[in-house]
Amino acid sequence: MKSSLLALAALLTVPLAGCQFLAAANSATEASDLYTVTPKSTFDGDMPDVLWQLAVEVPAAAANLNTGRIAIAMSPTSSDYFAKAAWTDRAPLMVQTRIVDSFENSHKIVAVARESIGLRANYVLQPDLRNFEAMYFYGGDPIAHVRIIAKLVRMPDRQIIGVGAFERCVRARADKVPKVVEAFDQALGSVMKRLVSWTLRTPPTRPPSESAPYDIEKLRNPANAFVDTLGCPKGNDASSVPVADE
Repeated sequence: MKSSLLALAALLTVPLAGCQFLAAANSATEASDLYTVTPKSTFDGDMPDVLWQLAVEVPAAAANLNTGRIAIAMSPTSSDYFAKAAWTDRAPLMVQTRIVDSFENSHKIVAVARESIGLRANYVLQPDLRNFEAMYFYGGDPIAHVRIIAKLVRMPDRQIIGVGAFERCVRARADKVPKVVEAFDQALGSVMKRLVSWTLRTPPTRPPSESAPYDIEKLRNPANAFVDTLGCPKGNDASSVPVADE
């Protein structure tokens, strides 16, 4: 009797194991086309050389952007993703890497690194990735929308000494994922160029000290918050949105 029960149990486990294998195989066959964006490598020649170190935090992002999937917006209040296409990393991590790369490519800073490696930084850059999606609700080919709100924090007292908003919109040359990714790349590149320049110009060129004073009233005045936006629709009018370069 005992032998019969063991044999029956063994037979019942075979279909279950087979189902698990098939499920794993099916998920493996649903591979995504992977895309990435490039760092900025050209900058204005009059940016200052700074003698301080910078740590860049992982950008904060809403749940719909904190993913490796490429976000799209079919309306101002809805969010979706391209099928079978993804970034090479979660969008905030990918953007953090490209920001660090862009600072390095400027050759204007002593050292820059991701905040997670524990660099003894003089300043910390805290980006907030507010928009990183392709907008479909303006008609025509989709528009890549990139917006970053950044705070520059002085260490070790963690005083916010600057707030900047950087936004770019670029229309894809066609409603195809590779063309939309090109538009993302151009929009993010323009945002990072202005972000790097603003960060390097905001504090004194030397590390924080009594010999490098701050105009705190200026830096903490909300009227002096830096806003840089270009090419994004005004209301329902998207006629001024530039088309991605070939």
